[in-house]
Amino acid sequence: MQTVIVTGGAQGIGRVTTQYLLTHGYQVAVWENDTEALEEFSGTLKASNAKAQVIHCDITSETAVKNAVRATLDRFRQINHLINNAAIMVEKPLDRFSLEDWNNVIGTNLTGPFLCAKYTARHLTEQQGSIVNLCSTRAFQSEPDTFAYSASKGGIFALTHSLAISLGPAVRVNCISPGWIDVSALKKKGKARNEPLRPEDHAQHPAGRVGQADDIARMILFLLDDANSFITGQNFTVDGGMTRKMIYVP
Repeated sequence: MQTVIVTGGAQGIGRVTTQYLLTHGYQVAVWENDTEALEEFSGTLKASNAKAQVIHCDITSETAVKNAVRATLDRFRQINHLINNAAIMVEKPLDRFSLEDWNNVIGTNLTGPFLCAKYTARHLTEQQGSIVNLCSTRAFQSEPDTFAYSASKGGIFALTHSLAISLGPAVRVNCISPGWIDVSALKKKGKARNEPLRPEDHAQHPAGRVGQADDIARMILFLLDDANSFITGQNFTVDGGMTRKMIYVP
């Protein structure tokens, strides 16, 4: 049975991806830094479920990543795939965007995936495995005041093809760029809410609706499949067509 690491796997896209993987024959190590979210998610897993493991891990810490790799191997003996999903966002005007804000976002969203790739690479190579990085459409277009997030996701796009060339042919590396994915109800209890979506929100998408976490989870499953081993170094935009839409003010 193949083992998948999902960073930030207790909330949002990561949570749904973890559930998809468990129901599609994978065993999953969830690395999560939010202890409250981790405890809540652990409670949703059956105590007897030998296919799931939860590990508290701050991916910005080299020591924590090394420890999480060791714990995953102790439990599952192998690592076949890495899903670099964990990310944070800080939205502030430039004059209030501190260096600490910048470093926190870059540390989690870009340095973290680098560290996770670095310390799993040997094990992924042994298993002829793969890495899927969560990029974003914000790597290619922006809303105001998302400086560090956009920069970090642009870095993920470049890191992906660099890793693909460096680790291939043993390890395939791809990234997914989600657009608007509604995860409002998939957060820990203290922050979860059913965000009301207007007809206009759905109608502005060429696909006719706002995205769901399942849309990304299914794309991840596709990229993990050994049958798709000719795909590496690529970015897959999953945004309901929004980045192909020309928008003019009437």
